[in-house]
Amino acid sequence: MSGGTSGIRSLPIGSIALWVVRVALAAEFLYSGYLLFAGGHTEQTFAEIGLGQWLRYVTGVLEVGGAIGLLVPRFGGPSALLLAGVMVGASVTELFILTNGDPVLPLILLIFTATLAWFHQDQTRTLFGIEPPEDDEDSR
Repeated sequence: MSGGTSGIRSLPIGSIALWVVRVALAAEFLYSGYLLFAGGHTEQTFAEIGLGQWLRYVTGVLEVGGAIGLLVPRFGGPSALLLAGVMVGASVTELFILTNGDPVLPLILLIFTATLAWFHQDQTRTLFGIEPPEDDEDSR
């Protein structure tokens, strides 16, 4: 028996941690999207916002689509960026529009999605054909 290879590809611990965060965020946004489509208390919340129930459905589509995108390796970065944008809107709404708004969960999700988008910025750049900025050391 030869030592050294077990036939299992080794993943760095950082990669595993990012996948754990991706799966956890995907589960949260799938559940949140389900609640938006199901109605109940979300209908009252979006009525208080005053823009109509269409916004609830658009938000649900963005959250479910973003959650699915988090689980597709090529779309993880752009999906995290999309969900961070949705959480900016949710945080602002909770802080300034809703009477009894609670911005804690949207702010926590914003931190996680923005961090994930930052770690996967190469995916986003590649998908949109954006060249990475030159390092300061290379331009000297």
